[in-house]
Amino acid sequence: MSLRQFEYALAVAEEGSVTAAAERLHVAQPSVSQQIRGLERELGVELFARTPTGLVPTVVGRAFLREAEAAVSAARRARATARAGADELVGELVVAVQMGFGTRQLPGALAALRRRFPRLEVTVFEEPSSAELERLGRRSVLDLALMAACEQTPDDAHHLGDEEFVVVLGAGHRLLAADRVELRELDGEPWVRFDRDSALDAVLLEVVRRNNEPAPTTVARVSQTATAVRWAAHGLGVTLVPVSAVPHGYEHLARPVFPVVSQPVIAVVRQGAGPGETVLLELLRKETWSEPASFSPVS
Repeated sequence: MSLRQFEYALAVAEEGSVTAAAERLHVAQPSVSQQIRGLERELGVELFARTPTGLVPTVVGRAFLREAEAAVSAARRARATARAGADELVGELVVAVQMGFGTRQLPGALAALRRRFPRLEVTVFEEPSSAELERLGRRSVLDLALMAACEQTPDDAHHLGDEEFVVVLGAGHRLLAADRVELRELDGEPWVRFDRDSALDAVLLEVVRRNNEPAPTTVARVSQTATAVRWAAHGLGVTLVPVSAVPHGYEHLARPVFPVVSQPVIAVVRQGAGPGETVLLELLRKETWSEPASFSPVS
């Protein structure tokens, strides 16, 4: 078996066909087919089921692909570390960020990282839930994860700062006259909420529970903070988001809340971190974060 075969198998699984995988890899289709057949023959199992709609990984294939993905990621890191010099770093850095956190800080840090290491390829995944980030971490796919602190926060997590939350109101809303909105004043308001397993929805539910407020009336659920803000701005309902996630042009509709709602933001770096992850962590530390209120995760 070779890393090339692993990469070909992963491409076929993601694209669903040999033809699409070959186009993505910039190789001839027969080459991909030959590598997959050779891999299946060597393993003595069928990795893909041939269906009318394309190639679908078998149960054994899915298990194999999880390990193949970890092997390919490890190989990329090894190449990057081996080729890293004083002023040069090449390879791939895989970053995952929990939706809504570090929206303003991460782009600046990544831009500075690219200026320092222009040949370093950075891939960023935005994930809604802590569970999904943990799953990716267990698969050894991630180099660095940026997320909200939680009960399962690792001991070696790096506290970067705090994200204060704001409520976004519709244009002309009665509460826009206030500098800060009291949570009790939002009783009866319809809410634009996030997916049920997202960290952002968990923050809202914890705020409601902690302040003995009635359950929020849900008018819509969305997957992106920008969507929630825009829908709230059009009067569909109010929404609660980290202040850094408010898109440019909507700041005038955002108000901090009382009691203050904030969430510690942490970075988790893979074990045996290389120079790319180390430099990115330091750049994130230099970004402007809210003044930390207390490092006590929402439970």
